[in-house]
Amino acid sequence: MKSVRSCIGTLVVLVLFRVGEIAEACSCSPVHPQQAFCNADVETTHYVWFPPKDFNCSEYTEPKQYIKVIRAKVVGKKEVDSGNDIYGNPIKRIQYEIKQIKMFKGPDRHIDVVFTAPSSAVCGVTNLDTNGKKEYLISGKGEANGKMHVTLCDLIMPWESMSATQKKSLIQRYEMGCDCKITRCATFPCEISAPEECLWTDWVTEKIIHGRQSDHYACIKRGDGSCAWYRGAAPPKKEFLDVEDP
Repeated sequence: MKSVRSCIGTLVVLVLFRVGEIAEACSCSPVHPQQAFCNADVETTHYVWFPPKDFNCSEYTEPKQYIKVIRAKVVGKKEVDSGNDIYGNPIKRIQYEIKQIKMFKGPDRHIDVVFTAPSSAVCGVTNLDTNGKKEYLISGKGEANGKMHVTLCDLIMPWESMSATQKKSLIQRYEMGCDCKITRCATFPCEISAPEECLWTDWVTEKIIHGRQSDHYACIKRGDGSCAWYRGAAPPKKEFLDVEDP
């Protein structure tokens, strides 16, 4: 009974989403790369799926998905059909064929295919270079069958555009701060409300979303349980008491 209720609830949410989809374009709140790494699955409402006409809710089992963060090259792209929605309209998706280079987060299952919505208006990622020469950092929802689903709200960056600190942080530092909260400062004055927070001020100090803190700092939990920005060539020590302020 519980799975049936969950299924019905999912269908209601997805049908309601279609109404909103017509009226609104995709919008995502700015996030620090560490937030995107630690919470790669927070934008699940953007994964739109409409059941076929003969869909049997009582037999529905939601596929298990995992947070994935990978480095990969894109080698192919095509538009594919994913059946029809409850109104009989065809469901289109973009399918990217990729060559995975490294897995940074998620179960050790190789990803071969990445799916996304067919338009940026519904959060589809439509502009990846497919010549196989450009490398990307890609985060999203992975499945056990080697498939992955991404949206514009996920962390997707050309590898060459990432700073050395961001690349190092993917190995250890971001993970060390996943229990911390990064609070974005949109206007002054702003302040943290708990010691487990780091104040992200790139927008108010540099007038850009991805500035110095985004490119060169990670919010790390210290030995006393508080969190603070860290920048350094070596991994932080456990006690982490001497912190460089941005």
